[in-house]
Amino acid sequence: MSEAVVKTEAKRMHFSTSHYGAPAPGEGSVPGRRQAIMKTRVLFACLLIAASFLLATPAGAQTIRVDATPGHATNSFSPLHALGAGVDRLRRGAVDKIFIPPNLNESLAAGWGTVSYRQNTDLHVEAWHWNPAGTWSDPAGRGYFTGDATPTGMIRHSFAYPLPHRGFTRNQGTERGYSRLTDGDPTSYWKSNPYLTRAFTGEDDALHPQWAVVDLGSRKEVNAIRIAWAEPYAQTYQVQHWTSEDAMDKPTQGAWQTFPAGGVAKGGGGTVTLKLGASSIKVRYVRVLMTASSNTCDTHGPGDPRNCVGYAINEVYVGTTTSDEAFQDLVLHSPDQQQTATWCSSVDPWHAASDLSEDSGDQVGLDLFFTSGITRGLPAMVPVAMFYGIPEDAAAQMAYLSKRGYPISYVELGEEPDGQYMLPEDYGALYLQWATAIHRVDPTFKLGGPVFQGVNEDIKVWPDAQGKTSWFGRFLDYLRAHDRLADLAFMSFEHYPYEPCDVTWSSLYDEPKLVSHILQVWREDGLLPAVPLFITEVNIAWQTAQTFVDVFGALWLADYVGAFLTAGGQATYYFQYLPLPLSRGCHDSWGTFGMFTTDSDFRVKQHTSQFFASQLITREWAQPVDALHQVYPAASDVRDSQANVLVTAYALLRPDGQWALLVVNKDQNRSYPVQVVFHDASAGSDRFLSGQVSVVTFGSAQYQWHADGKNGHASPDGPAMTSTVPGSANTRYILPAASLTVLRGQVQ
Repeated sequence: MSEAVVKTEAKRMHFSTSHYGAPAPGEGSVPGRRQAIMKTRVLFACLLIAASFLLATPAGAQTIRVDATPGHATNSFSPLHALGAGVDRLRRGAVDKIFIPPNLNESLAAGWGTVSYRQNTDLHVEAWHWNPAGTWSDPAGRGYFTGDATPTGMIRHSFAYPLPHRGFTRNQGTERGYSRLTDGDPTSYWKSNPYLTRAFTGEDDALHPQWAVVDLGSRKEVNAIRIAWAEPYAQTYQVQHWTSEDAMDKPTQGAWQTFPAGGVAKGGGGTVTLKLGASSIKVRYVRVLMTASSNTCDTHGPGDPRNCVGYAINEVYVGTTTSDEAFQDLVLHSPDQQQTATWCSSVDPWHAASDLSEDSGDQVGLDLFFTSGITRGLPAMVPVAMFYGIPEDAAAQMAYLSKRGYPISYVELGEEPDGQYMLPEDYGALYLQWATAIHRVDPTFKLGGPVFQGVNEDIKVWPDAQGKTSWFGRFLDYLRAHDRLADLAFMSFEHYPYEPCDVTWSSLYDEPKLVSHILQVWREDGLLPAVPLFITEVNIAWQTAQTFVDVFGALWLADYVGAFLTAGGQATYYFQYLPLPLSRGCHDSWGTFGMFTTDSDFRVKQHTSQFFASQLITREWAQPVDALHQVYPAASDVRDSQANVLVTAYALLRPDGQWALLVVNKDQNRSYPVQVVFHDASAGSDRFLSGQVSVVTFGSAQYQWHADGKNGHASPDGPAMTSTVPGSANTRYILPAASLTVLRGQVQ
């Protein structure tokens, strides 16, 4: 093996960004680099790499086997369009500090290509004014807002408006704000979305029943409900209880059962107290299910037909009646998160200029987004607000972007309907209205969704009349029934594979199975093979912790990207692209959604492990050009005593003719010498990397995180190490403990 190392060269990964016109990160971008320290680190790393190759012996080697048979590629992609990143809402005051050349150049140096603009206002039950300039349906500065489609000044900032007719106390996107159903204010009210009524869907209202759920917190004796109806009220409705423990998050483990006297066929509005049965029933969840409206007008008057459809409730009370018919309420009424929790089917997007919240954050202005350089000039994925917007506003937004000439790849409709507890038929009804409006602007826009939360299994909902519980399956059924499957140009979802506070090192073993399984789930739900699958927001978990910035984060990211593309995914968008400071996460550890540590003004201090992993993926494994790469299956026989795969490998045939393997060693304590075999079944032969093989490694020897609260830091903080070795059938490539490695060269 002494002849296996012809040249070993360690260097900092200052990848040229000439493809994109951004400076390399080493060009004065990160302070605190001292040349003497760097030289010492490089020399030490060189010695380590050389020693590891010299000490390796063929007898101890294990195998990575690539199925290189022509025609056996599982996928193909262009890195500039398939390897992207996401930009989300920022807190007030952050946009102007982050969107400056030094910070943006740091992000660009990671090598990600296309960008997805994340639409956060839907999660928080807010209306998004993508353009601060526009018109209200009511000239008094209230009602339904449509942004100005005509470009004038630059849109640098855009803001959100909490909805005054909200029916959620909380959902899986927000724990701020409160429901008007149990706020104790008899003049406030929840109102359902008018776009889910016959006037807009063209379907009977009974096909889109609206509902409000009250959670009493635990099982309690209930035999009565008091509903203070607003206008419009329900003429036909049922009061129901859930038969099991969790109505909202375990929707298939119980059923809604109407109370013995819970059916109302000729409701007259006003405040009504219903005796639900002769005796009380011990329940936790109570639902009011509404199927026919009075179509009377709400407090905003008859001037707008949207004011006069749907359902509205001032306040709801659940409890018991005594023998003398006195009502005893079990609901806590309070204008904050202390109120008894409620959920609702939808919310009327009516709001007023005065509803703007100063602490609601800043959705980056669309002009700033497209002109700052963060998109590299590539077509970007943009969202439109749907759950709490109106189709005219979505159409105006897309008309604005078209007039500006900004390149658009895809348009996402809404965000996280599953987290909003929206039923698939309701999402489908809105989706088709929005698709119609947007395609009037440009029929070539590629629309998609539903932008699910990060899930690992099929999303289940309360059974429909046929007993079907698959959310996505029922959404596809809705499109199919309306002959509109063609309006779904792509399917998108988020991927946060782990419970944030339960992540351990062994969690790494699960990622390849998790991501390949969820892709299979969507196909089994009925998604056509021709419709691409995008993960438009992805990281380890939905709450940050030290795992994001430790070497764990780098290994997970590489493993995820390789597994996703091998399983047939078409595009992934790393989250978060922009520099953000460390924040407190699980178990009082600190981490960040992103690739950097920053000071309080968002100036980059250090690269974190996911930055280096990003560079290996986008610059060393993939070739940073707009050309197809072919993905071939690869597997290793490196396992532990529990049969966990310790080494995973992902193989590309690049357009430059080289083969590149992205290899992840998840063993924290042991390095492995491996033989790499390229098997061609059609020729019945094995081939091997030959000539000078590039070996780029990043792992625990190059990067170690030191926890210190908000002052946590990495030392050493890179660089990744590059070496060259001669490839042959006898070459054994060393995979250091807890590392990711790219092997690249010609195969003969």
